[in-house]
Amino acid sequence: MLNPYLVFWSIALLCVAAEWLRPARPIAYRSVFWRDLLALGLYNLSFLLVVQVTDRIPVPQYLPAALDQLPTVGKLMLFYVVEDFGLYWVHRLMHTSPVWRIHRWHHSPTSLYWLAGIRATIPHIALFNLTYVAALPLLHDASGWAFQVIMVEHVLRNNWMHLNVTWNSSWLERVFVTPRYHHIHHSCDPAHQSKNLGALLTIWDRVFGTYYNPDDLRGELKFGLSERVNPVRLVIGV
Repeated sequence: MLNPYLVFWSIALLCVAAEWLRPARPIAYRSVFWRDLLALGLYNLSFLLVVQVTDRIPVPQYLPAALDQLPTVGKLMLFYVVEDFGLYWVHRLMHTSPVWRIHRWHHSPTSLYWLAGIRATIPHIALFNLTYVAALPLLHDASGWAFQVIMVEHVLRNNWMHLNVTWNSSWLERVFVTPRYHHIHHSCDPAHQSKNLGALLTIWDRVFGTYYNPDDLRGELKFGLSERVNPVRLVIGV
């Protein structure tokens, strides 16, 4: 059984090395890291509270009998497609006016790097975790290692999407979200914030009209909110 904290900080060291070797933008890490470290502590506490509720939601077993005998790798692929489809629509929901307030803390960093994506309110965490819970029946009778893979991949993905690295290749973006792909979504330009909503796969943006080609970007991106919000309201999502 992998220790999640050891996994997190091991991946963090890799991210720090990548940003040191190939930084996309200069960042005053000393001024931003401690605030995001506090956000990490809040996230951990919030996540522990959220899973006590969401993980108890009864989801009926909907995996067709014909697919029940799939190997674990096949079930894992199904799980990721369904979970990622749900994440896309939950994320899109968060960018609608009635729900935006629970998500805007995530968009508040003015410097984007590996730890900046950890800012999330309790309702934000709950909605995202619901997609995991809804897809979980697809892993019925799957080997235990699949859940370890998911845990590592989820940590790696969140850090990867927000990573401050130079990324000029577009070939991977035909399938997967990359840092430059997701950074456009974090732009302080409201027009960009409704684009590139995908979490893992880029196909949903392409199919549902929210795709923005990073090659079309002109000028430097600036991050953060275009509105001023009371810090307490920002953190709790109201």
